[in-house]
Amino acid sequence: MPRGKRRAHLLHAAREVFVAHGYHAAAMDEIAVRAGVSKPVLYQHFPGKLELYLALVDTATEELLARLQRALVSTDDNKQRVIATVAAYFDFVDDQSGFYRLLFESDLANDPAVRTRLDRLTHLCSAEISAIIAEDTGLSREESDLLAVGLVGIAQVTARYWLTADGTIPKEKAAELVASLGWRGIRGFPLSHEHPH
Repeated sequence: MPRGKRRAHLLHAAREVFVAHGYHAAAMDEIAVRAGVSKPVLYQHFPGKLELYLALVDTATEELLARLQRALVSTDDNKQRVIATVAAYFDFVDDQSGFYRLLFESDLANDPAVRTRLDRLTHLCSAEISAIIAEDTGLSREESDLLAVGLVGIAQVTARYWLTADGTIPKEKAAELVASLGWRGIRGFPLSHEHPH
């Protein structure tokens, strides 16, 4: 098997184990068995469990960012862009890969290498939403950044809640409801730099 294909195969097996058990309970032995390789072969590609986990966090990050980018370029209408962005979070958590667990429910979030990646992800996810908010409200960049992080946080938390709540709200309707909450809040800010004292 070519090296690139072998690496992808190992990452697929590792994802299943990490998603099912979390970082701490996952074992390299189980990953090797799941991949159908010996442990030495696994270690040829990844020096240790942390490196394997970080590679998966990077892959999951790329997947989420690609979904968000597609949402943002899908329309020029800012309200629809916010709806599409929230829907992208719902689609991401509803994907059978379970990748969202590595980003939103990691039991290794306090590891510096993981924390750096998750903080960068928050920044990247909120940056373009921040630009939309600034454009629509006239708020400062710092204020828009704060609201964008809030909107991204709402999308992430509600999508995870929707996935586990076993309710009857269709995914598209749920995403639109949450997006409306965020959009109405954003639209409540006047296009002005003046603030009440």
